[in-house]
Amino acid sequence: MEQITLGDVTITRVWEYFGSAEMTPDTFFPGSPKEVWNDSASWLTPHFLDSETNIVNTAIQTWLLRSGGKTVLVDTGVGNHKDRPYAPVWNRLETGFLANLAHAGVQPEDVDIVINTHLHIDHVGWNTYLDGRQWVPTFPNATYLMPKDDFDFWNPGNGHQPLLGRGNQNVFEDSVAPVHQAGQTLLWENSHQIDADLRLDAAPGHTPGSSVLTLTSGTDRAVFVGDMLHSPVQILEPDSNSCFCEDPAGARATRRKVLGWAADNNALVIPAHLGGHGAAEVAREGDTFAIKGWAPFAPYTEQG
Repeated sequence: MEQITLGDVTITRVWEYFGSAEMTPDTFFPGSPKEVWNDSASWLTPHFLDSETNIVNTAIQTWLLRSGGKTVLVDTGVGNHKDRPYAPVWNRLETGFLANLAHAGVQPEDVDIVINTHLHIDHVGWNTYLDGRQWVPTFPNATYLMPKDDFDFWNPGNGHQPLLGRGNQNVFEDSVAPVHQAGQTLLWENSHQIDADLRLDAAPGHTPGSSVLTLTSGTDRAVFVGDMLHSPVQILEPDSNSCFCEDPAGARATRRKVLGWAADNNALVIPAHLGGHGAAEVAREGDTFAIKGWAPFAPYTEQG
């Protein structure tokens, strides 16, 4: 299954990449308990961890929503032809993402709203494409919703020194600024109601402007959490951050708050980068959380 329906909203998973994150768990999630990884190895493999190499596996995917008569994309991956000298795994990719989007029934001109949950390298790439020698918006009729705090933080002209260092080099210039210059951005703060079923809220920690998208439709609930989670181990160990979190304490607080809300409201938690079934329902388990069930999306290996 590539599509599910929650209330009046349909959700389709659109793949860009699945494979190695080129980091071991202790590098990707410094300080996370090794025993949790060891105890969970049987179900983390192969979708979240390569048991032979002990390298974390990751997915790059876009969540395609049809809501309120609009076509909405949540995060836009890495993109093609992007010069990423300090992120070799993403450097000058050539993927079939737009063909995968077309397979889901959507052409670039059909997209009404693009949501960037934050402005990291692997969430904004398909915002633009290379037209000759110029980066131009991929989705010409869309409004791109970007958190203002992240827009200001990643703007090189503001002189911030991010934890990611040069890892985000060129990203603002080729994937954010061209959209803004085209007049297609809406820079929002605190919260932004998209329609009757979809709302964006600030969820800082991973980056200053990180956000979550909450879906509330009928009796169904879901929350698209971007990089609040990179691995299901962070559900079991919510105090475990990725090495990319700008504000570690803020990231932990946000993760606990959002997972708590999801557990209390029977909401599907939909991160940006989970392979396998891509999303999970969670339950409280003492001071942490447990995975109650997986979404019915087909794992990448089953889709070929």
